[in-house]
Amino acid sequence: MNRTTLSLIAGATALAAVTGFAAVSTPDTGPAEQRTGAATLPVERTGLLCPQPSASDLAETTYTSFTPVTEGADDKGTAVLRAAARQSAPDEDDNSEDEKAAEDGESGESGDKEEKDEKGAEKDSGAGKPVLQLREPGKPVAAEADGADAPALVGIAEGRFASGWTAQQTTEVTAGTGRGLQGVACSTADTQFWFPGASTDDSRTDYLHLTNPDDAAAVVDIELYGKDGELETTVGEGITVKPRSAEPVLLSTLTAEKQTDVTVHVVVRSGRVGAAVQALDDELGGDWLSASADPSGSLVLPGIPKDATAVRLVAFTPGDADVDLKVQLASPSGLITPAGNETLHVKGGMTAAFDLGDLTRGEAGSLVLTAPDRSVPVVAAVRVLRGKEGEQESAFIPAARPVETRATVLDNTAEGTTLSVTAPEGDAEIRVTASAGTKGGTPRTKTYSIKRGTTQDVDAPVPTGLKGSYALTVELRTGGPVHASRTLAATEGGVPFFTVQPLPDDRGMVAVPDVGEDLSVLQR
Repeated sequence: MNRTTLSLIAGATALAAVTGFAAVSTPDTGPAEQRTGAATLPVERTGLLCPQPSASDLAETTYTSFTPVTEGADDKGTAVLRAAARQSAPDEDDNSEDEKAAEDGESGESGDKEEKDEKGAEKDSGAGKPVLQLREPGKPVAAEADGADAPALVGIAEGRFASGWTAQQTTEVTAGTGRGLQGVACSTADTQFWFPGASTDDSRTDYLHLTNPDDAAAVVDIELYGKDGELETTVGEGITVKPRSAEPVLLSTLTAEKQTDVTVHVVVRSGRVGAAVQALDDELGGDWLSASADPSGSLVLPGIPKDATAVRLVAFTPGDADVDLKVQLASPSGLITPAGNETLHVKGGMTAAFDLGDLTRGEAGSLVLTAPDRSVPVVAAVRVLRGKEGEQESAFIPAARPVETRATVLDNTAEGTTLSVTAPEGDAEIRVTASAGTKGGTPRTKTYSIKRGTTQDVDAPVPTGLKGSYALTVELRTGGPVHASRTLAATEGGVPFFTVQPLPDDRGMVAVPDVGEDLSVLQR
């Protein structure tokens, strides 16, 4: 097969096609003889989508946005999150407000404007007006919204804010179905998602939230797979998501079959969307279920809380082949095999669920699932319970991508934050940076060594003089790969509220081959 030699501009175009948003510029790297090999550059444009936080009038939501300081990034740019439902036609006043906010950010002004961002999300969540806007890299900003009117968000970051841009929403619901702490990292748009661990059972109210960032409508198909294979659905095909809008779909309305464990497959026919499942239980609280890592013969589900009282694994293999998954727990002392659960059988095209009990037994742990010869692709997630019967809360941990270079998690607090890191295949060294707080504080950094096959709940740094919440950024320095997650916990009325977010790599850097170099590796 003939290889095609592409220019730098063509390479950037190919990168954009692969990542959805990946804009780069040509650096001034000096004479030609110094420009050999690939340059690693910060991305210059990226997008994020946040689902509607809650339908409860009792919900209290905090949105947080942050970009780490990145060497080589542009010295200008913006990062704005807007209410999705009102994004299609911003007027001239909205554009003027954007420009003024960007100018304030570049000049470092805060004062009354900062307080408005901290407390004024509802005021700013109207037709196309910014809900949350960053002022400078390295300093997170937050906004609050109460009740069911808190909107889904669509955002774009450019220039100095694009590389590593992260956003998070955390919602506390004090009573009713799904009461508890619900957290989710805002995600990039894509064309396919897998969600093992959803449900159409009468005790659950699970919504698939679809958010369209673009100016054209997206068309989506939703497939549901239960214990005996694909479920018959009535309206799961050809769902239209309007431009720059969010669409919640109640999964139980798509099928007459009531099943405890369901795998949801989202396929976008036209356009692209962000997707997340909000899983709400009548008795066991609720949380967001983020998409599993792509189907693979080797999966890591990082950071199961050490005080988990019940762990339920849900797995699915998309093909026709059955698979016997090897199950290991990466504990603080190394990889161990859970007694009675050495291997788990998953039939092709059918959702399988396994109760693993109090798997971690008071120690940090991560699940490592491996197919024989890693030959059969699988997706998986666990539902975790904490607390005693009658006072339990649930959260979900999907299989997660590794931290290849850097990842960030937001809305951390001085008390109640646990950062869990596992290195299933080899020793690793990581650097963890706690940013300044949303209302003040000085960043701190620590370095940790993670032994092969172990999971460590690291003593993560907290900003000096912290006010508000802060970001934790994990960077892989040597070895690996590593996988990480963050647990955020609080106790309300004797119930252990908690939420867990994996830290996938932020993909904030791209390797751009030199002009004239063979870029056929991008043609996949």
